[in-house]
Formats: sequence, structure tokens, C-alpha cells
Amino acid sequence: MTVSRIAGALTAVGLALVTPMPASAADLLSGFGGPRGYGEEFLFRNDDQSTNEISLPFSVDFFGQTYSSFYVNNNGNVTFGQALGEFTPEAFPLSRLPGGGGEGGGGEVPTLLAAAALVGIPIIAPYWADVDTRVDLENSSNLVWVHSPNANTVVVTWDQVGYYDSKIDKTNDFQLVLRNRADTGQGNFDIDFRYRSLQWTTGDASDGTDGLGGIPAQAGFDAGNGINFLMLPGSRTGDILDIQSTSNVAADTPGLWTFAVRNGALPDGATPSNPLLPIVTDNGWEFTFNIEAGQRIFIDPEVAIGYDYIVDSGPNIASILLPNIGDGSFDLWLWNGSEWVNSGQTLTAGNAFTFATGQQRVRILGIEMDANLDPSNTTAFVTGLTFDAAGQVSMRQIPITAAIPEPETWAMMGIGLVMLVAGSRRARRTA
Repeated sequence: MTVSRIAGALTAVGLALVTPMPASAADLLSGFGGPRGYGEEFLFRNDDQSTNEISLPFSVDFFGQTYSSFYVNNNGNVTFGQALGEFTPEAFPLSRLPGGGGEGGGGEVPTLLAAAALVGIPIIAPYWADVDTRVDLENSSNLVWVHSPNANTVVVTWDQVGYYDSKIDKTNDFQLVLRNRADTGQGNFDIDFRYRSLQWTTGDASDGTDGLGGIPAQAGFDAGNGINFLMLPGSRTGDILDIQSTSNVAADTPGLWTFAVRNGALPDGATPSNPLLPIVTDNGWEFTFNIEAGQRIFIDPEVAIGYDYIVDSGPNIASILLPNIGDGSFDLWLWNGSEWVNSGQTLTAGNAFTFATGQQRVRILGIEMDANLDPSNTTAFVTGLTFDAAGQVSMRQIPITAAIPEPETWAMMGIGLVMLVAGSRRARRTA
């Protein structure tokens, strides 16, 4: 990758092509050389500054716009088309012109725009907050590193960075990884957010005190068009620190968040090929999204022989559409208020089943074990749901992955990742 000179001071060496060392769980990718293992290129010590425009080694299609270069901004994000110096995160979708930088927010106040002229900036933000790297540490940390370990990967590392105003009593250690996936379609790419350690949320100029409070950090994406955006749970609240201990990949990879951008779009649940992906917790797979009554959303948990859908708040499930897996026939169980009961209904793949009344809990069983669904494959079993009203849905998906107690016994064990044998004809047949 050819790198333009970063504003202020960046070594003149091009980004070397080497093979990255594999990371364990959400550890940061390293082994790229340089004093910290994150490469030789870095953004000079600063507050609210950015690199010059950097050429990407591959083009990316981000919400219908193709980009071959980007800017790395000190404040925990990268942008396309122009640099971003704002230190206090604005809630996505962005609806105003980005303001200037300056130390601790000394830039001009951004101009507010009319609703008919929403203007934003395309941004990928692993942790947008007021990063301040002016304190010079002997071990070369408290810097932002930029490296391309190979022609299909770009890694930006915020290495134990402090917060405004020149504070290093708390530091954050996180990384953005962009991976070329043109093998699946021109401009397709993957995004990794990797969080090793998050200790602070807010700079002093964002009304923070000792790195906390005020207007905390935001993580996610925004196309800059006022329409397409995604925010990680807890954004702009103190709960943003929880993204270091949660994941949308697997429960055993805390701090790792991965997103596949295909045909210019992030997973939005509009089609089976682009399902909403969950947050993975010890209590199952958690989803939060806005829904219109009757609108079908495809969500995709990791499953083996069955799974539960549980709506914690918002509209109830009105219908369910199952994929063609195994023999394409599934058993429907419903919750009677105290335990799961076999409804006697057999659901067929590809045919939407509408409930007589909205259901707060639904269990599907009868996925054959010989279908070999990989519990770690987040595109293994894409399911369509509609809901009985409009509003925000908060729901969980709990996988059923093995074969021991009967469903009634499992219900008494509480909610969680529980090993269970389905009391269905197919489960018995394959046992």
C-alpha cells in the first residue's frame, strides 16, 4: 500500500507487506515490526488531528460509494472523502457538517443543516471519542499506528491512547481491521473492531471527569447519507465500555466485533443473504432493532439442533419463515407461561407460518444433527420474522446445541446456553 505523508510527521517508508500473526480472541493483531509491533507508520502526537489522504491497497464499496483512499483520525475513527477533527461523537446518522479540530475542541461550531439537506461524512468508528496522544511515552505507546500487513488487509491501531486534556491515567487499546473480500464481489470487504482494553469514555472537553461521564464514546458506522448507519450497543452512554466484554462473533471472543459489507451494505436484515447479526452473550444471542408492523427481518443465530426466540420488549412475533435445512421440516413449541409445550404443528421450510396471536417466545426443534450446522457459523440458519406492531424490538436467540434433558427439564434450568435433546421425532431418529 502506498501511503501519503501523514500530517505533521509520518516516516517516509511505504507500508511493508508481511503476514500478520494470528490473534487470540480479541487480542490486537501485531507482528508488523516497529517499536510496538504495529508497523513503522504512525500519526504524530496530537489532539484532534488526522492523516493526509492514504491510498488503500483495495477499493471498498461502502453504501453504494466506492473509495480507494481514507483518512485516519486521531479521535478513534477513519473517514472517506475528508478528515474529521470532531472530538465529541455526534449520534448517527450524522446530520451536520463536520467541524474543525483544535486542541480539546477548539474548532468552529459546525453549521446545522435543514432536514432536507442532511450532510454527513462516511465514517467507520471503532471508538469515536476525544483521544489525546500528546504525552510522549518512552515505550512509544499512546500513538495511532497505520499498517498494511498484506495487499488485502489494513490495520489501524490506537495503542494505549489517553484522553483530553493530556491524560494517561486511563488508556484505551483498540484496533480497526479492513479486509478485502473482492473474491465474493467487487468492493466487498470485512470490518473488525478489536478491543483489548477500554478504561475511559470521555475527554474533558466533552464534559467528562477523569475520563468518564459527559458525552461518552460512540462505536459503529455511518454512510453519511442520513439513512444508513449502525451503532454498537452502549454508544454515547457509559455502557460503551461493555463492548470490550461482548461480541457479535462468539461468547468466547469478547471484544471482537466483525461486520461483512456486501454489495455496499452492512447486515440489515432485509434479505436472507444479509441478516441482522446478534450480540453474543452468556445469555444467548441478543438483537435490538426498529420494526414496522408486518415487516420481515431476517436474523441469524448460531444453532445446531434447535433454538429459542425470546422477545424481551417490544412487539411480539407474528410470523416465522424458516430456511431449507435438512429435511425442511421443523417442530414448533410454544411457551405456556411456565414451560415449553409441543404445539403439534409442523413447519415447512420456505412457508411463512403466522401465529393466531403474537408470541413472546417461540421454540423451533427438529434440525437434524446430520445437517452438520456449525455452531460458530453465523450464516448457518437464516430465519425471517415479522412482528405484530411497529416499534423497537429487543430479543434474544438461545441455541440448543446438544442432547441431554427433555424440554420441560431444560425450562426449569433457566435461560442460558443449555444442552438439550429435542423431544421431536427427528431428534429421536438421529440419536
